[in-house]
Amino acid sequence: MTESNASASSTASTPLTAQTSPTRTETDSIGSLEIPDTAYWGVHTARANENFPIARRPISVYPDFVRAFACVKQAAARANAEIGALDDQRANLIDAACEEIKAGKLHDQFAVGVVQGGAGTSTNMNANEVITNRALEIAGRPKGDYAFIHPNDHTNHSQSTNDTYPTAIKIALAFSLQNLLGELTLLADAFAAKGREFAHIVKVGRTQLQDAVPMTLGQEFNAFATTLREDVQRLEEAVALLGEVNMGATAIGTSINAPVGYKEAVIKHLREITGLDLVTAGDLVESTSDTGVFITFSGALKRSALKLSKIANDLRLLSSGPQAGLGEINLPARQAGSSIMPGKVNPVIPESVSQVAYSVAGADATVSMAVEAGQLQLNAFEPIIAHSLFQSVTWLERACQTFRINCVNGITANERQLDDIVDRSVTVITALAPVVGYAPAARLAKEALARNESIADLVVEHGLVEREQLGEILKPERLTGMPADDNVTTDPDSAESVPRDEMTGELPVVADPEG
Repeated sequence: MTESNASASSTASTPLTAQTSPTRTETDSIGSLEIPDTAYWGVHTARANENFPIARRPISVYPDFVRAFACVKQAAARANAEIGALDDQRANLIDAACEEIKAGKLHDQFAVGVVQGGAGTSTNMNANEVITNRALEIAGRPKGDYAFIHPNDHTNHSQSTNDTYPTAIKIALAFSLQNLLGELTLLADAFAAKGREFAHIVKVGRTQLQDAVPMTLGQEFNAFATTLREDVQRLEEAVALLGEVNMGATAIGTSINAPVGYKEAVIKHLREITGLDLVTAGDLVESTSDTGVFITFSGALKRSALKLSKIANDLRLLSSGPQAGLGEINLPARQAGSSIMPGKVNPVIPESVSQVAYSVAGADATVSMAVEAGQLQLNAFEPIIAHSLFQSVTWLERACQTFRINCVNGITANERQLDDIVDRSVTVITALAPVVGYAPAARLAKEALARNESIADLVVEHGLVEREQLGEILKPERLTGMPADDNVTTDPDSAESVPRDEMTGELPVVADPEG
């Protein structure tokens, strides 16, 4: 074997033992190469591995992408057989090989790197070669017997990289997103469960890191659940946009070399195989050159990622301490936090979630630049778009899972700390402002801080409100928007959310503490 042949073998996924392993000769328009006889990939894959030793990550790291490509090739084989463009024997063999790949076999043979030139041609040919050689094997023929089934003439019949590759990306994203949506939903459910668990715990809400008004810890966690469920809806909307594909467009959208009836047949079979609501684009030239849908999808991923990071950072802040921080909640201790500070435990799970979010945001910038860079009838940069999106979906799914299992499920409330903070807080003055007036309430807050006394005691001391009435105003359910007594306005947005006179319905009139 030549040095270049050895390089091609070593960078592909099938190991080759020294130079004594059997090989087969494969030829393309550039020349011939020796291919390991155990490999299902062929000469085009070998050249790609010589040319793109960049990411050192094969496309097989995204199994949904491999599965999606098998779906595309299977649909094409069935469509070609239906319209008489491919004989039943070859079509059935190709179909059978695709079915095995869909089931998870031979994924290690999808060996080309995720970063590649050629607008995805290396990936398309890798798929053609693996499917072809497995089909030959099923037929009892040796790998490389391309006179019987050829990667281009038969497995790639009626197709081009420029319609199979973007179609496979869209299908793979739809497959992958189902797992992410499942994990996002489970994470939202975990936060909702904590919301119920913490529903009785009153705390101080904060705006701009300053004390604001009382709320419950349950309300805070319920808000986390709600925002994640909203993102599930946004991502589901993004999936719908992936349903328009350009199968049958071939090279640039003119459908050259695609027989009459193929376009209609292939979308029918692709819908049946994938179970997705796929449609053929109305303008195949536009659909082949336009990759704008990936910007929309990437933006939805970024939105979810950054909201996850915001939640993770809130949890880090709420758990800060344990002595010199807020210390309102306790995160599960997952590992020792320092090689020099004994006993230190860090919020490692939220930190990892935020780092995933930063990567997703960076990937979104990459997708945006790659989409813009497409020229004329094709975007040559779809490989980096695909890699960026697949990595973002995969990492987000895993981040949601570890966030839920290793962090959220084990969060506990530091109720003593929360009670102490609420007892010393002047934030309840907001509930008294409609009764005593804004300016007097502000003076009371200032006095309470200066004297380190409770607002309630000062209000009674100044004779502004009777102790019994004060207790009604400062009920936890009133302060946090929970259901109150019938004679109390419960609308949290109402400026008159204070006790009313039972006879007149009027607000009580009280004196200014400074006369």
